[in-house]
Amino acid sequence: MQQKIPDLISFCYRRDVYDSTNIISSSGSPTPLGANSDGNGVNFALFSSFAKKITLGLFSKDDPTPFFEIPLKNSNSVWHVHLKNLPQNIFYAYKIGDNWVLDPYAKELNTSTTWAAKPKPVLGKVFPNTAFDWGADTPLHLPFEELIIYEMHIRSFTQDKSASVQNPGTFLGLIERIPHLKNLGINAVELLPIFEFQEQSDHGCNYWGYSTRNFFSPMARYGTIHDFKTMVKALHEEGIEVILDVVFNHIGESSFTQIDKETYFILNDKKEHTNYTGCGNTVNCNDPTVIELILSSLCYFVLEMHVDGFRFDLASIFYRNGAGEVLKHPPLIHAINENPILSKTKLIAEAWDSAGLYQVGSFDNRFAEWNGQFRDITRRFLKGSDGQAGAFASVMSGSEDLYGNGRSPYHSINFITAHDGFSLRDLVSYNNKHNEANNEENKDGNDCNESWNCGVEGPTDDPTIISLRERQIRNFLTALALSIGTPMFLMGDEYGHTRDGNNNTYCQDNEKNYFLWHELHQNEGLHELFQQLIDIRKNTPALQRTTFPTHEDIIWHGHNPNAPDWSPEARFIAYTLQGHEHNLYIAFNAHFEPANLTLPPPFNGKKWKRLIDTALIDAPQEELDQDYYLAPHAALVLQA
Repeated sequence: MQQKIPDLISFCYRRDVYDSTNIISSSGSPTPLGANSDGNGVNFALFSSFAKKITLGLFSKDDPTPFFEIPLKNSNSVWHVHLKNLPQNIFYAYKIGDNWVLDPYAKELNTSTTWAAKPKPVLGKVFPNTAFDWGADTPLHLPFEELIIYEMHIRSFTQDKSASVQNPGTFLGLIERIPHLKNLGINAVELLPIFEFQEQSDHGCNYWGYSTRNFFSPMARYGTIHDFKTMVKALHEEGIEVILDVVFNHIGESSFTQIDKETYFILNDKKEHTNYTGCGNTVNCNDPTVIELILSSLCYFVLEMHVDGFRFDLASIFYRNGAGEVLKHPPLIHAINENPILSKTKLIAEAWDSAGLYQVGSFDNRFAEWNGQFRDITRRFLKGSDGQAGAFASVMSGSEDLYGNGRSPYHSINFITAHDGFSLRDLVSYNNKHNEANNEENKDGNDCNESWNCGVEGPTDDPTIISLRERQIRNFLTALALSIGTPMFLMGDEYGHTRDGNNNTYCQDNEKNYFLWHELHQNEGLHELFQQLIDIRKNTPALQRTTFPTHEDIIWHGHNPNAPDWSPEARFIAYTLQGHEHNLYIAFNAHFEPANLTLPPPFNGKKWKRLIDTALIDAPQEELDQDYYLAPHAALVLQA
């Protein structure tokens, strides 16, 4: 039954804002959830098993008072109504009790486009602006084994004045700097959260964005839906995939608590929020309603936004049920695996949570994983710790001990640094975190960084220490670029960005996080090495593997050929990586003493040519004799 609004008893409207007299209402359908146009009007549907009454309100963009309200019908905990003849450019929210709440499925919000603006009530747009001419664009589906990932933050990449872009700190600003990514050799960007989040909180700035308020709408301060699509299309045109860092493990927006706290969250016996994430408000990801929300968000960003993949923050939460217990076969994981839209989408798990559930190597086989063991072992070995030679050899050759259970080497996302933790420059400059600027008495951030300051804490004028630090940076980049697996680099490491020893810059809207383009030009040598390493990787099929290397693919050496040293005191690793066309000889001397090497005979009687010696700046790429002197704390790359 359809009626004009004036014939209904329970409604209100304001003619001074919009003429609502032509709106026609019917009960509508409980599916699909959200506000969905059907060619004959808009169907509104919201799940809540908690509410006793829900009212839909329509608003103009900047008016907190609705010009129209109507109660919704309840069908098995889904509240719904269908409206015809709605005016354009209107917004909506649902009233539960005394509070107006945001629809979890809203595609576009009325949030400010000005960074750090005063928060206001958040509304969803009834008719989001999704029109876009994609042309022939689709997700790229690059082979995973060829991926070279660059983790980056939208605002940080172009916000500094040295970026010299027309649209700083935005999706469009990134487009202006795509040539830099191409120049590096990057073919995938992993974007820190771009879902709408509140960058201002009671505790200060929430800069990184790991406090999602909505799972469908791009951050308005970064740009519009159209801007986001324009960025994706531009990156695709240059052969660069787009991977989104998504946060489904906790929710920063209180609307979900008001809609249905017991459905959306893992609660304790007192019906209080639990904290398996370090951020509170742990999401009950295996509830059927939450599964539907997460799948809808993922599919929306694949179909509507053309993204290529997702990195799931604290993904081990996906294994917890409503009581916080660990499940062997989580329904959410099963639903993602069985979804045809996501079948070719790249899925990457941060395979741990903040309550001790650590699943690196044991997450679901469909997912690649951030390999935290690669990070920790490589840091320990290259700073010269005892007992790390065998472990370092394992992670450099694909971490078969972790991923040989039916997965491939590329399932290991190898990284040294990421958004949280030290930058590469700080990793070799500080033994301890220095997070005083976060105003948390230096209590935040990780206390265990496996870092080494090379002799002095922080900045120094000592040329010997400066030289050692530069060499260590080159060593880390060499290890990451030439490791078997999928390398992920951190934005700014290509020029040696420092955060002044802060290993948790989540709240720093300043140069601690900004990409400093003038420093890129001041550190051209490091930048050029970065490019050279990626070029070597791209031209070495033996590094882009779908199967784990055998004893025929890798031959291990010590200071002499075929004589590796696996003792606890060993600080030297060398190996020949054999390929179809040419071999690589790769060596890492993590000792404080030099290594006098006898090189193994190269492939097919050829001679070794030096590509990189991290102790020699601008070392000529010359052919070598059988003996070689490798300086302390240095890496060597030869090609036959």
